[in-house]
Amino acid sequence: MGNLFSRMKQTISADFHDLLDKKEQKNPIGMLNQYLRQCEQETEKVGKLLERQYLLKEEFTREYNQAQNLAEKRKNQADVAKQSGETDLMEFALKESLHYEDRAQSLKEAHKSAEVQLAELERKYEEMKHKLKDMHLKRMELMGRENIARANHRINRVLDAGRTEAKPVAMFEEMELYIDRIEHKVDADYNRHTIDARIAQLEKELEQKEA
Repeated sequence: MGNLFSRMKQTISADFHDLLDKKEQKNPIGMLNQYLRQCEQETEKVGKLLERQYLLKEEFTREYNQAQNLAEKRKNQADVAKQSGETDLMEFALKESLHYEDRAQSLKEAHKSAEVQLAELERKYEEMKHKLKDMHLKRMELMGRENIARANHRINRVLDAGRTEAKPVAMFEEMELYIDRIEHKVDADYNRHTIDARIAQLEKELEQKEA
């Protein structure tokens, strides 16, 4: 009965440690790594959108300058047409000048809005990068704690097995008895061989004396 309970205890202990080992393979560090990779991908996408916003702001600036230059050019052409008595040409040039001035005003407002949006996007992007860095550092801390916990778990398995389970102790005791038996047999064989050799020598000496 004792051996039965002992085997049951060993089986339950083995199943428990096997369960812990399987649970280690499904630890949350893997899920955290996947989440961080997704955050890195999102941060990279935001960085590309930020680059596009810079290009758009530069494009607004170019279009605004072009509209301003064309408005001024048409205004000067209208003056030339007026001085030359070309009324139709003057009116067309003035109409074009007003059109470019309206476009320049619209582009100026769009450029200003783009600057505000860009500044806000830059702020959030920097905040996003800091948050990602903090998560990487936190992951390093958690990985360190996980390593220590796993190491202590395995250390305790060995130390506790030596303290609480009879099997390791019994194994050493059995090994000692086995070695004792071997040593005893070797000594006995040696002594027996020595006695036989000595008696044989004495018998030989007696035979020589009698002869």
